[in-house]
Amino acid sequence: MLIGQYGGTIGEKNRIAFPKKFRDELGDKLIITQGFEGSLIVVAEASWKSLLEGTEGMPLTDLSTRETQRFLLGTATEVELDEKGRFVLPTHLKEYGSLSGEIVFLGISRYVEIWDKKKWEEHNSILVGTITSIADKLSGKGNE
Repeated sequence: MLIGQYGGTIGEKNRIAFPKKFRDELGDKLIITQGFEGSLIVVAEASWKSLLEGTEGMPLTDLSTRETQRFLLGTATEVELDEKGRFVLPTHLKEYGSLSGEIVFLGISRYVEIWDKKKWEEHNSILVGTITSIADKLSGKGNE
């Protein structure tokens, strides 16, 4: 299971070192794509179908299905880690995630998110203030 938070940097040539703990779980062949809230999503190449969760089996005529698949798969790229666990992030994903300098890797069970460090800190401070109401909503208490 992928859990935890690890810091890193993105170099001027868009090179990123992927944390060893996550490499051990996901392997050296990864899929990276746009994520939600301005993050990037990283999955093992062998698990790329997890990006389709919620859209598989839905008809092609469904707009929400098409848009979600465009968002996740249309911007995805395959990367292979070098012997030091590094990869070059495509410019379109660097720009989407507003990545520069310090970054944060978050293990989220089956995938990893990559955030710009400042953006993550801002998002997390909001999350800390709202997590109780979010948890209540998920448990059904927020619907009473």
